[in-house]
Amino acid sequence: MYSEAAIETVLPALRFDADGLVPAVAQAATTGEVLMVAWMNRDAVVETLRTGRVCYWSRSRSRLWRKGESSGQVQRLKEFRLDCDGDTVLLVVEQAGVACHTGRRNCFFRAMRPDGLQPFLEVETDPALLYGSDLLGGPAA
Repeated sequence: MYSEAAIETVLPALRFDADGLVPAVAQAATTGEVLMVAWMNRDAVVETLRTGRVCYWSRSRSRLWRKGESSGQVQRLKEFRLDCDGDTVLLVVEQAGVACHTGRRNCFFRAMRPDGLQPFLEVETDPALLYGSDLLGGPAA
C-alpha cells in the first residue's frame, strides 16, 4: 500500500510507550463511528502500512494479531493518522462485518444510564459462528 520510504517517514513521528506500544483507534471510514481501540507495536504499524490490512499487537497473546484472522471480520486501511503528539494512531478503516468479539458492530456498546451501565447495541453476529464455541471472553476479534 505504501512504499518503504513513505513508511520510514512515519516511524520517527510515533511515540511508543515503555512497552513499545501505541494505542490505535479504529474508525469506520463511511460513518465516522469509533469501532474499537487496540494496540500497535512497530511491526504492526509497518505491516498495516505495507499491506493495507490492519494488524495489531495482541497483549494477551504477545504476538501480532491480524484483525479478522479467525473471524473473517477484516479491517482494510483507508487512512493512517497520528495525533498531535504522535502517541495515538487513528486508523480510518473499511470494516468487514462486526468489529467487536461480542458480535456487535463496535466495542463501545455500553453507556451510563440513570440506573447504571447498560448495553445499547444488539449482537449482530453470534460470536460462536465467528470463533467457534471456545471464544467467550477473548479480545481477538
